[in-house]
Amino acid sequence: MEGKKILIVDDEEDILEMLAYNFNKEGLRVSKAANGAEAIETAEKTRPDIILLDVMLPDMDGISVCETLRKKPAFKNTLILFLSARGEDYSQVAGYNAGADDYIVKPIRIKILMHKVKVLLDRVAVPAAESLTGISINPERFSISMNGKETIIPKKEFELLSLLMSVPHKVFRREEILNDVWGDTYIGDRTIDVHIRKLREKFGSDVIQTVKGVGYKFMG
Repeated sequence: MEGKKILIVDDEEDILEMLAYNFNKEGLRVSKAANGAEAIETAEKTRPDIILLDVMLPDMDGISVCETLRKKPAFKNTLILFLSARGEDYSQVAGYNAGADDYIVKPIRIKILMHKVKVLLDRVAVPAAESLTGISINPERFSISMNGKETIIPKKEFELLSLLMSVPHKVFRREEILNDVWGDTYIGDRTIDVHIRKLREKFGSDVIQTVKGVGYKFMG
């Protein structure tokens, strides 16, 4: 994460300072904003790699901020992660519909947040795996290319494959996959297996290996 730029947007000063302190320690270049208008202005000035965005802001809500930024070409692929005390399903759905890459419900567990930010930033760097496998990803189109053939796949399949590709040959435990791809959303025990099966059907059975009783790894 070192050297990456992060914009933290929250109207609670103690949260803002706490997050800034922790991300500074990790070597990120931190910018801060306390309201929606300031967030948009600061984002345009600093062009962050990732934005942590509170939903409840004093002037305009975070959903509107996200939608405004996503309409600007410069922020089409910027990582945006919502932080909110509102954990209702409809609030999270609204966040994802606005273009969020993830949604975390407060109170913030700093170690989990730091891990999620690292995973998201690593995902952006996935093209390094392309030369190893012949598989490349297009985050804008949620598509995978293999042997020159592009396939557009559902968002969760894309996020799952992107996670596995972020560290080829690393065994990702089932708990880690659930946390990074589905977050706080409740899913059935076999959901991961179903998504893995669908990816294998599309890109070959040897692309992802099962490590019995542990998890899965990408065979880069």
